[in-house]
Amino acid sequence: MIDSLLEVRGVRYASLVDNAGQVVLHVGEGSADVEVVSTARAMLGSLKSAMGASTWNDLLLDLDRGPMLLTPVNVRDQIMLVAFDEVASLGRVRFAVRRAIGQV
Repeated sequence: MIDSLLEVRGVRYASLVDNAGQVVLHVGEGSADVEVVSTARAMLGSLKSAMGASTWNDLLLDLDRGPMLLTPVNVRDQIMLVAFDEVASLGRVRFAVRRAIGQV
């Protein structure tokens, strides 16, 4: 399923996190940063409320330790977190995540 994300150049790890903050799946080196996911959920809830939006597509965080892409998996209200090496890889990573989500 999400193992294919490790084939994308630059991807360090990927995690699927449920709405309770538990890691459902994890591949790659490094630990799943569930604190980032729970903080992002709270932030996204506030942003959606402020903007009157009901959904979101992606959230890119460019942190000191590298960028992370968070993408909703609406089937089970889960979030896919993918850590990768540089923002220039975003298009490639985003495409691979969309393909992997289709298999979840």
